[in-house]
Amino acid sequence: MDLSMLKLLLLLVPAIFLDPVNGYKNGKVTESCRSMKPGHGHPSQSLPSPYTVTVDKSKFSTGDQIKVTLSGSSAFKGFLIEARDTADLSGDAVGSFTLVDHYVSQLLNCGEIKGSAVSHTSKSGKLKVEVVWNVPSNAPPAVQFFATVLQHYDTYWVKMPGPIISMGNSTPIPTQTTSTVEPTTESPVLRKPFSSKDCGSTKSCLRDPIGCDPETDPKCYFLSFTSDEHSVLFELSGPTEGYVSFALSHDKWMGNDDVYLCARTDEYVNINPGYVTGRTHPTLDSQDTLTNMAWRLSDGVIQCMFRRKIRVPADQDRFNLDRSYYIFLADGKAEHGMVHKHHHQPLISSEKKYITSSPENLNGSRSPFIIKVHGALMLVAWMTAVSIGVIVTRFLKPLWPVSTLFGQKIWFQVHRILMSSTVLLTCVAFILPFVYRGGWSKHAGAHPFLGCTVMALAVLQLVMAIFRPHPNTPRRLIFNWMHWGTGTISRIIAVAAMFLGMDLPALNLPDPWDTLLLSGFVTWHVLTELLLELHNLFIIRKAKNVKDDEVEIIDLALGETEGHMIKKIVLTVYICGNLAFLTAFLNAINCI
Repeated sequence: MDLSMLKLLLLLVPAIFLDPVNGYKNGKVTESCRSMKPGHGHPSQSLPSPYTVTVDKSKFSTGDQIKVTLSGSSAFKGFLIEARDTADLSGDAVGSFTLVDHYVSQLLNCGEIKGSAVSHTSKSGKLKVEVVWNVPSNAPPAVQFFATVLQHYDTYWVKMPGPIISMGNSTPIPTQTTSTVEPTTESPVLRKPFSSKDCGSTKSCLRDPIGCDPETDPKCYFLSFTSDEHSVLFELSGPTEGYVSFALSHDKWMGNDDVYLCARTDEYVNINPGYVTGRTHPTLDSQDTLTNMAWRLSDGVIQCMFRRKIRVPADQDRFNLDRSYYIFLADGKAEHGMVHKHHHQPLISSEKKYITSSPENLNGSRSPFIIKVHGALMLVAWMTAVSIGVIVTRFLKPLWPVSTLFGQKIWFQVHRILMSSTVLLTCVAFILPFVYRGGWSKHAGAHPFLGCTVMALAVLQLVMAIFRPHPNTPRRLIFNWMHWGTGTISRIIAVAAMFLGMDLPALNLPDPWDTLLLSGFVTWHVLTELLLELHNLFIIRKAKNVKDDEVEIIDLALGETEGHMIKKIVLTVYICGNLAFLTAFLNAINCI
C-alpha cells in the first residue's frame, strides 16, 4: 500500500540495530579463516594471554591423530583453532579436525579442506576445549597450531602461537614470529560540546528534538556534516552511556547501509565505520577511511567527530557521499565494545539528502507514518467513538424518549453510528502494522496478540448486533448480556493494548507522559460512568412514591425528567474532556 492509496483511504474514513548480538556468536567465522582476526573493529590485546594451546604429541606420521587442547585461567566465549605449515604461516590451514564435544565446538571449512578449522558453537563461557587434529597424507614436515581467543567482544587475542609438531624423521623448523598486537592511534579529545549555531548556513544538521542545541541541551541528539572539495566532516553526539551512531541508507528500512558508530569502552570512545546486511549486527571495518577523529565524554553525552573522503574504493563497503541517502540516527547500549540493539526507533530523515549539497536543517521522525496512522485510528476508535457510544446507550436513552432519526430512536442511531465507525476504524488500523512489517512482528510483545483479540471481539459484536433477536423474544435477554459482556471485555483489552502500544519502538510516545495521560483518560471515563450511575440512583430514590391500593408506584418518568439537564451537562463536559485527551495524543503522535 503506497502513501497515495493510504491517504485516499484516510479521506474515506472520517474519524522505523537488533537483539543483542555477540558478533558471530554461532561461531561461523569462515570469513576470518586466513587472518584469524574477529571483525569487531577493536585492536587485539597487547597484554600476555591467559590462554594456552597444548598437544599430546610432538612427533607425527601420516594418519596420526593429535589431541589439541585450548585452556585458560578465565572463561572465554569464542575461539578459532587452526594448524599451519611452519614454512608458510600466513597460508591456508592444513589437515583436518575431529570434534570431541559437538556442543562446544564445530568444524569449519577454511579454503578447500573440509573441517580444517574449529570454532565455538555459542557465546557460553568455556575454560577448556579439546579437539583432535588428523594428520593428512600430504602433511608438511612441521606444523604449528594457532588460536584466536575471545574473552569479550572487545577483548581478544589474535593468532596466538601454539606448539610446533614435526614429522617423525624431520627436524623441527624454528617458530616464525607472529604479531598479535595491532597498532592503535589515540584520537584527540574534544574540548567542548558541538554547537548548532551554523546549522543551515555552513553545515547540514539532523536533530532530535527539532531545533535543539547540543551546546546547551544535554538531551539533544545531533548530527552535522560539512563538505569541502574532497571530504566531509561529521559531528555526532547524543545522551547515551553506550553508543551513538548514524547510517546512510537507500531507503527507510534497516539493511545494506553504511554505518558509523561511536561506542564507549570504559572512559574511551571507539570510532568505527561498519556495514549492515539486513536486520543484523553491523560488521565493523577498520578506521583507514576515517581521519581527524576526536571524541568527548561528559555528563552522559557521547561526542565524536571524524572526516571521510567523498569517494572511496568500491571494495571498502563505504557509500560515496556525492549521492542522496536517508539518514538514520540511533543510540543504544554497549558492553565491552559490543553494541546492542537500539532501545528505541532510530530517527530517520524525512527525505533523502545529498551529503555534499548545500547546508540545510533536516527534519526527521522516529515513527513511520503508517504506524502513526495505526495509532491515531485506534485512539479515535477506542478512546472516543466507543466511550461516547457506551455512555449514550447506557445513561442517555431518556433524553430522546420518542424522537427518531431515519426511523429509529436517536440514541440507537447515535450508538449504531459510533460503534460501526469503531469497527471500521479498527479494521483499517489493524491491517496497517502487517503492511508495514510485511507479516507478524516477533518483537512487539503482547500488543499484537491483544490487538488481534480486540479485532475479533469487535467483529463478533457487529455480527451479534446484525442478528440480534426482537425485543419481545426470550432470547433477547441472552443477547443483551452477551452484547454487554463482549463489549466490556473488548474495551478493557483495548485499553491494555494501548498502554503497551504507546511504548513500542515503532511509536514510543514520551515517557512517562503517555502513561500518565492515558491513565488520566481512564480515570476520567470511569468517574463519568460512576457519576451517572449515582445520579440514576439518586433520581430513583427522590422520585415520589404514590400508594395505589397498597401498591407502591415509583414515578420514574418524573425522576427522569428532572435529571435530563444534569445528564446533558455531564455528556457535554465528558465529550469535551474526551476530545481534549484525544487531541493531546494525536498531537504527540504527530510530533514524534
